Amino acid sequence: MRILQKKRRPVCAAIVAVVAASTGVAGLPAAAETYPSRPVTIVVPYPAGGLGDILPRAMAQVLHEQTGQTFIVDNRPGATQVIGTRYAARAAADGYTLLFGSVTSLALNPILKKNMSYDPLKDFEPIALTYMSPMYLVTRPDLKVNSVKDLIALAKAEPKKLNYSSGGVGSSSHLAAELFNTIAGTSMTHVPYAGTGPAIRDTMAGIVDLTFTGSGMSYAKQGQVKALATTGATRSQAAPEVPALAESGLAGYEASIWFGFLAPVGTPKPIVDKLYAEMKKAVDSGALRERLRAANDEVELVAKPPQEFHAFIGKEIERWRSVTRATNLKSQ
Repeated sequence: MRILQKKRRPVCAAIVAVVAASTGVAGLPAAAETYPSRPVTIVVPYPAGGLGDILPRAMAQVLHEQTGQTFIVDNRPGATQVIGTRYAARAAADGYTLLFGSVTSLALNPILKKNMSYDPLKDFEPIALTYMSPMYLVTRPDLKVNSVKDLIALAKAEPKKLNYSSGGVGSSSHLAAELFNTIAGTSMTHVPYAGTGPAIRDTMAGIVDLTFTGSGMSYAKQGQVKALATTGATRSQAAPEVPALAESGLAGYEASIWFGFLAPVGTPKPIVDKLYAEMKKAVDSGALRERLRAANDEVELVAKPPQEFHAFIGKEIERWRSVTRATNLKSQ
């Protein structure tokens, strides 16, 4: 169609249809029917091992089973998820490169990063919001605290001595801890890592004192960390025995994490819709839950469609902007 318009002369509808079909311009629905016809890469801006790596791998496995095509996880961590996210934003908009995005890459970075190299609302086509989860406040096993009250007392008795790990400056785990400091009136030292995997590993090893992480209960059940509280507004159904921070002396505290899949802007809508349908099927059928059962059974599975996901990202940007202002976190 674009070539015919450049000639600036009348062309009958029949000729237009023939040329469009031969060039593939009018073939997007047909392309969606045969999609995917080759391996699809899912760019994951996390290192291997943490929740941000486990979740997309589970979806990739189920999508492979449903479509018969390979979905490859490409870990590209660094710069608080900016490196991988920027790479995906610049990829070809053909449905063969996807992004596994999160609250950090899509809602926090636009607030906390100066000179952002991507715009989450303009550079991507949301496909599906698929994972929602509270975080858990967990400590190294030998830290001499058994409750949030104990932790606050220890932190106040020795300001700056306690340290906490996070998935990076401006990550959801970082903001969760800073919100804790602000409401509790404590002062703990931040130790940023290149992802949540290394952050929780060093907490288990006793190198750092505590962390906020979505995979906290998995390790707590194995005795590798102590879980003191959940960051959700209420207790988690996955761990009803663990109190929420909001009921542990920090009224109003809430900080959840979420993840979803996106494609570069311009990806044909029929392909986006097909991907959403496959991801919704993965959630509704129970296949995704089954894949996650052994690795992490705490995350809530959802299947928010493209338009809802887009609106959700915008609302989360505004919500976290108000939190960063309250905690005096500056752009970097």
